[in-house]
Amino acid sequence: MESLALAFSSGWASGVNAYLVVLVLGIGERLGAADVPEVLGRWEVLAAAAFMYAIEFVADKVPYVDPTWDAISTVTRPTAGAVVGVLIAGDADSLHQAVGAAVGGGTALASHLVKAGGRLAVNSSPEPVTNITASVVEDLLVLGVVAFAISHPVAAASVAGVLLLVGLVVLWFALRLVRRGWRRLRIRRSRRDRTPVDAARATPGAPPWT
Repeated sequence: MESLALAFSSGWASGVNAYLVVLVLGIGERLGAADVPEVLGRWEVLAAAAFMYAIEFVADKVPYVDPTWDAISTVTRPTAGAVVGVLIAGDADSLHQAVGAAVGGGTALASHLVKAGGRLAVNSSPEPVTNITASVVEDLLVLGVVAFAISHPVAAASVAGVLLLVGLVVLWFALRLVRRGWRRLRIRRSRRDRTPVDAARATPGAPPWT
């Protein structure tokens, strides 16, 4: 139960920032605080995770660059979540590992879609402050959930589940607002682009020869 709970938490976090998940779990393994495979704590794994996290840290905070990064990460984040889920399952039977992969990868895919969709909604605003704030909050949530999951995997899984549900609800409302805004913008543009003759014809009481 605890391994599946940890796979769920790390899967949710991997969908947001997979490299930070590997980095936190690897550091926890090096310090002896995380009961995860030694491979996550190897120096080359930590160095690669830190390097990729540094790239994502910058790319994730630049408006209109982060959607491209999210598109690329559609493959890497769920894959990372599945791999971490298998590793957490350990040397258990194949069914246990398969369940771990499904939990980690499926949760990572769901949270990744929430993150990517939310960023598209955020990018509808021209100012970069909202994008940077969203990215920092996401990193802090990933750090907090994974660190908490190391010692309290079941409780952390409950937190991750609530965050995933809240993210889906917020994303639904955000996409509705963005869609409504685009409709209003299209209506304004169509009215502005109409010719004077079209405007006169659309006006009640306009002379018939216009």
